Amino acid sequence: MQLQKTSTETIVLVSFVVLKLFLHCFLINPVYELHRDEFLHLDQAKHLAWGFQSVPPATSIFAWIIKLLGGSTFIIRLVTACFGAGTLIYSWFIIKALKGDLFAKVLGMVALFACAIARLDMLFQPNAFDILCWTATYYYFIKYISTNTPRFIYYAILAIAIGFLNKYSIAFLVVGLALGFSISRQRHIFTIKHLYFAIAIGLLLVLPNLLWQYQNHFPVVKHMKELAVTQLDKINRIDFLKDQVLYYIGDLWILFAAAVAFFVYKPFKSLRWIGLSYLITIALFTWFRAKGYYAAGLYPVLLACGSVYIAAVFKNGWQRYLKVVPLITAIGMFFLILPFAYPILTPGEIILKKEKFEKIGAMRWEDGKNHHLPQDFADMLGWKELAKIVDEVYKKIPQKENLIILCDNYGEAGAINHYSAFKNINAVSFSADYITWVNLNKQIKNVILVTSIEDDDPDRKVEKPIFERVTKINSIKNKMAREYGTSVYLLENAKIDINARLKAEMKED
Repeated sequence: MQLQKTSTETIVLVSFVVLKLFLHCFLINPVYELHRDEFLHLDQAKHLAWGFQSVPPATSIFAWIIKLLGGSTFIIRLVTACFGAGTLIYSWFIIKALKGDLFAKVLGMVALFACAIARLDMLFQPNAFDILCWTATYYYFIKYISTNTPRFIYYAILAIAIGFLNKYSIAFLVVGLALGFSISRQRHIFTIKHLYFAIAIGLLLVLPNLLWQYQNHFPVVKHMKELAVTQLDKINRIDFLKDQVLYYIGDLWILFAAAVAFFVYKPFKSLRWIGLSYLITIALFTWFRAKGYYAAGLYPVLLACGSVYIAAVFKNGWQRYLKVVPLITAIGMFFLILPFAYPILTPGEIILKKEKFEKIGAMRWEDGKNHHLPQDFADMLGWKELAKIVDEVYKKIPQKENLIILCDNYGEAGAINHYSAFKNINAVSFSADYITWVNLNKQIKNVILVTSIEDDDPDRKVEKPIFERVTKINSIKNKMAREYGTSVYLLENAKIDINARLKAEMKED
């Protein structure tokens, strides 16, 4: 009977994993291209290092693997979906560790499909793997608390170290966990020598990245300051808290059950540190005006706890029918959020339903204003058009070694590099990591200049005196794209030392 139960549960888990992979690989409408952030991470595979301007090195390694596997859009989607599937598996393990039955496991899986995590798992960014690392960290600490087996402490710290090499925001979780353990009955964990051995190993793992940061004058600090000025200062703290409700609105019953369980459910008395770590981490994110999705890694463990409690409490008699309510709610919410979480509708179809998208805040961009499409969707349009425009002029230039393709932002540079028919076109920008990849070893005579619609010099008054000929080639015509109006210029036969000019501009940046 036990073997049959195990076999059934394995089939159910595999089914959820397959569904996860299918949704991310095949559900996205083909009208959409890759996202602007994905291009940056894919280009990092060509410049492997222990750190980058905006992110740690892990994403570049994943990008290198993607490149090794062919680099197709399908492979990119598959790798990202695998991270999401990993979160599903660890959530299943958490429920199993908490003695949850099959219903609890199914409820926990459905809950993950019915929330914002589903959308974050869609793009090749650090977010999907970040959530996986947070979930793994909680799992291993739960296993240690329940079994008192030291190896789980090492696994937990390893998950944190790997998570740190993927996204620095896991430091907020570390603070939350440290304080959560300190003020709970599990504070004895700080008397365990294995914790400090594990921390030492973890520090050794992240040391190369810390040294890279030191040698490069801590670019992450500069990046965070820029982020605070350009994006985070526009975020209202109340909006961050509202997002925590909105992003998980289909799972509120389960989250409420988790909160109650930490107080009244005897088997969860030893798990109150989870609830405390959540409250502390959320408080930190709120104070620092974090984006709503930064806290996503906190929720898989809460959903797992809530699912176990619901399955345990509503187990006998007529009450067993009540446990179906949160399951039906989550399933219903999954189908409701499907067109909002995944880009399955065309831009035209979204515009027809604009009011519905606006009601849930899906049209609000990082500038705090509503726009024509969700920001992530608008960031997935116009890139192939841009690469085609650049290719048309690039192929006509005979001396390509004396040419530089200079873009306004990293999205433009990365899109050209990814979608261009020319493998080594090497478009660059003065934004993000591209500024460190500008090659000025050969004298620059010609420039393909890519400028956004916000450019304050559309007539190229600055460039005309220093080039023999300045020609506007074309611009992105797709009005649905965030890059609508981005223009491409050809600047020919420089009259001055362009290399010196570019070096001076790079120093200013």
